[in-house]
Amino acid sequence: MESRRGDSLYDEREGSIYSSGPQVLQRRPSRSSNQNYPQFNWDSDATVEDEDEEGPSEPDRELRNIPLSMAVKRAVRHAQQMQAASRVQRRARYLLRVKHNINEVRYFFTLWRKSLQKIGGNFGGGVQSYFLFLRFLVVLNFISFLLIAGFVLIPSIIFRSEGSSLVNSTGPEECRNYNPSSPGLLVFYSYFLDLLSGTGFMEYWYMFYGFYSNPMAGHNSFAYNIPLAYLFTAVFYFAFCLLCIIARMGSVARVAVATGGSSVGDYSMIVFTSWDYGCLGDGDTKLKQNSVRYWLQVELEEERLKKKTAALNMTRKILLYSVRIFSAVLALGLIIAAFYCIFRATVFSQERSGEGGILGLVIEYLPSIVITTGNFLVPLLCDQIAYVERYSPSTTIIVSLLRAVFLRLVSLGVLLYSLWAQITCAGLTDKCQLCGYNHELYQCWETRVGQEMYKLTLFDLLITITVLVLVEFPRRILVDNWSNKMTQFIGRQVFEVSSNVLGLVYSQTVVWAGALFCPLLPLLNTIKFVILFYCKKITLFYNCRPAQKTFRSVTSTFFFLVVLLFGWALSLVVMIYSVAVIHPSMGCGPFRSFPSMWAVVPTSFYGLPEVAQEFLFFIGSQAFSIPLFALSCVVMCYFIALASVYGKSVSLLKAQLKLEGRDKQFLVKQLAEISRRHQAPVY
Repeated sequence: MESRRGDSLYDEREGSIYSSGPQVLQRRPSRSSNQNYPQFNWDSDATVEDEDEEGPSEPDRELRNIPLSMAVKRAVRHAQQMQAASRVQRRARYLLRVKHNINEVRYFFTLWRKSLQKIGGNFGGGVQSYFLFLRFLVVLNFISFLLIAGFVLIPSIIFRSEGSSLVNSTGPEECRNYNPSSPGLLVFYSYFLDLLSGTGFMEYWYMFYGFYSNPMAGHNSFAYNIPLAYLFTAVFYFAFCLLCIIARMGSVARVAVATGGSSVGDYSMIVFTSWDYGCLGDGDTKLKQNSVRYWLQVELEEERLKKKTAALNMTRKILLYSVRIFSAVLALGLIIAAFYCIFRATVFSQERSGEGGILGLVIEYLPSIVITTGNFLVPLLCDQIAYVERYSPSTTIIVSLLRAVFLRLVSLGVLLYSLWAQITCAGLTDKCQLCGYNHELYQCWETRVGQEMYKLTLFDLLITITVLVLVEFPRRILVDNWSNKMTQFIGRQVFEVSSNVLGLVYSQTVVWAGALFCPLLPLLNTIKFVILFYCKKITLFYNCRPAQKTFRSVTSTFFFLVVLLFGWALSLVVMIYSVAVIHPSMGCGPFRSFPSMWAVVPTSFYGLPEVAQEFLFFIGSQAFSIPLFALSCVVMCYFIALASVYGKSVSLLKAQLKLEGRDKQFLVKQLAEISRRHQAPVY
């Protein structure tokens, strides 16, 4: 007995007594525990991932050291994995609840949520897509204003009194002469005229380029390079808008791919999956019913027109295409005539810009008046031409958008070309030889361009409110209270989505083109779009009737963004030309001491420490750019191949759905035929 006790080993950590013999290992009951098995920490997280990444964990080593059978160890390990999986599941459920709560809060604070739901239920998804597009532009402009305010406006306000030039101005004295303030007393209505035209007290304020006159601002050891911040903020502003448009296009494209087009299963998908079971109350239910009804109406109208077009013979097809070609030529002639009128009005306005009073205000607004008149009359005539072209509703919207966007964007390009022709002397170097620009007519040409964009934005808003009050409401009152053939022929107006969307694209393009010269233009456009939303909502519910022909909202929304991308590209050309080619004004603005706006970048670059210069040189060298380009090509090829595979899979699934639908139709016909044959006669 003594020898056996002497050979015994007591493991205090495990709380067990093990007897060691030459052949047999026998376990005796522990004096500190009444359990039949060793104690083990069941709360330990022994996962396979930890073992793979960092080797065996402490619980695994502890389990291996315990003398248990392999079956028991497997059971312990399985229990540990189940506990770890349950913790991962609890953590995943917690994160899912957090995400759900965030989505609920974001849904609650979504701008104009109830109004958009009501619009979609009463007038269909096509009209709703316009208001969704308007909301997107409101958010985009407001965030853009925050970007400009954070990097340009607020530093200029803080460091306004402390400024020092980066480079001494070496230009001639005549070129540096710029004094926008009006001396002496002013007539009381002149402030109102200055507010409308952007001159007077408005010209030398934070609204326009000429006010930002401190090249370098700072306090004690801190320095803020306002010219560099001004230029880079404009670049980041354009890049941010591009990213937002692309992200929006991606989300719309995913919806378009998910819903598909012209497949047999579309109607079934609408009937069985379009209802929202979260609708509570009679009002929400009625709105959803109307929305589904408009959706089905769009699909049936598209299918009817496709069948009608496919049934035409060769003679009718030739006649139809001839009519379409003639209509396109006629519409192009109207657009070119509008361009010529805009060019002449701009030249006349710039030559007579010294007039004062009401006549001077009319002359200054003459380009805006001609542009607005052309944008109203030419699309109206093109819409009448489109009636004889016999396109489907969605195609008609796209064709109208193409013509209107060509008119509006190119008219803006004609206006800017006319201004640049006056600023750069149109190739006549006599007036521009001294300063690099026409300093006699434009002492601060950036502010003049900004004033033109300011007037276009403000005039468009005033025209919208005027048409609502003086045209649309009287028309509705006349139609509702005076019944005769003329009022029945006129009827209530229909909300034209194409023309209204082009108005938004045109307004946003004006803001992009003028943001470099008028930094507060995004804020003004945000206020304008908010007012425009409520004006359009009022006229939609009180003055308009639902359209007899609707169109597919997903396709049109994607095309709206494509058109907006064209406007962004035009504005980018304007910014690049202004930054890299035209000489900045020597009497105003943060770039007065530089030969070009872009010259501030190399000047600031050589002021950086040597380490930063070497790093930036390496970023721009071939050793960095070529591998980056190769990697980008590989990633792009991968995503292109992935998209191709997904596209083929979607096409195969659609084809399979069509075949299954046809098989079911065939089986139903066969079943009906068999039932008819075996049906007993009725006497």
